[in-house]
Formats: sequence, structure tokens, C-alpha cells
Amino acid sequence: MLTAIIVAAGDSRRMGFDKLFASIAARPVIAHTIHAFERAACVDEILVVAREDRHTEINTIVRDGNFKKVRSIIPGGKHRQDSVRTGLEHLEATARYVAIHDAARPLIMAEQIERVFAQSRIHAAASLAEPISDTLKYADSEFFVTSPVDRHQLYAMQTPQVFERQLIEDAYRTVYAENASVTDEVSAVERLGRKVILVPNKDLNFKITYPRDLALAEFVLTQRIEAAAN
Repeated sequence: MLTAIIVAAGDSRRMGFDKLFASIAARPVIAHTIHAFERAACVDEILVVAREDRHTEINTIVRDGNFKKVRSIIPGGKHRQDSVRTGLEHLEATARYVAIHDAARPLIMAEQIERVFAQSRIHAAASLAEPISDTLKYADSEFFVTSPVDRHQLYAMQTPQVFERQLIEDAYRTVYAENASVTDEVSAVERLGRKVILVPNKDLNFKITYPRDLALAEFVLTQRIEAAAN
């Protein structure tokens, strides 16, 4: 019923090395991500979209992790949306729902995946999102504050984002027909005028972007592993 597309084709330019294969809590970043989807009861199969030069390493990670749900490792595209589009083209005919997740978010948990999926079954489109708690300001080109931003009802988009298959396929067809650029799937669905429900998340699920993020992710995952053991 639910196929997960894990997007892992980025070049990690801001990191200076491939962050998805950095080790945190004794596993590569991408292994933690796949593990969460492997554990989620609602996920039937997993497609990993990755750079071709990383397929051998990912196959090794899948084998060593005994990840039974990973059906295919697919070559990614130039941009994130190209990789997602490729993943959509490889769906089985029986897939009814699609979850799309950034491989660089290794803190995702099975329970969160299941909550987002449950909402997508009701509303056709759902996304994990974090309520904004920081004070926000607009600034001019010289970085002087110009005005405040009301953070009430503001959310930072996260993944997974889960959709009825037909909806996300229609959304991506529209994106490419209009030669548009989108940074996530919610943006693609919005172009159709469709509503997406947010699932507020208060747990850490940040994207590994800078080297400092690895140390924080290591701490969080280690704490979770110790808590589960006790």
C-alpha cells in the first residue's frame, strides 16, 4: 500500500564530504534513515534514489542492515525534484500511497512515519512539520532589520511527506509541464490547488547540513538507543 522513496542523490557541497555515509551512533547516516522506514509497519517497500557511484556502498549497507523492504536502488537526477520524479517512475502498479523522505534526516522514527501516513489516508496529502519557536525578522540587503515576522501558524517543513499516488504523480506532471522548480513535494501539490495537512512534530528531525549537525545527531541517537535498552 505505501512505498517510501528515500532521496539520497545530493552532492553534499555544504559539508565538503558525502554526509550520508558519515558514521553516527555506529552506523552511516543513511542506514539510520532506512532503518526507520524498515521498522514502520505501514511501509511495504523502499526505493532508494542515489548517485550511481554510491550504489555499491548502499547495497552493502542494505545487506549488513538486513533491510528486507529495500526493493531497488535507482540512479538519481541532477536536482532533488528530478530524483523524486525518477522514484515515482519506478513505483509498482500496486502502490497506492507514496512517502518521500530526505536521506539526510536520520532522526526520523517509525512512529512519526505512521502518524503522517494515517493523516494522508484521510486527507490525501500530509507532511511532518515543526512549529517555529524562534523570533523571526525581515532584513534588507545590508542585513538591517526592517520588520518582524509573526511566527503564529508558521511551520518549518520536514519529511516524510506522504501522498495518494495519483495526486503526487499529477503534481509532478504539472511541475514539469510548466518547467517549474520545487524544493519539496508539498510545493508541487500546492500548484494543483490541493490542500496538505501538517502533522506537527516536536521531536528532533533536522536535516544533516553542516558538520556540526553530525555531533548533535550522534548525541540524540545515542540517547534514544540507551533509553530503548533500559
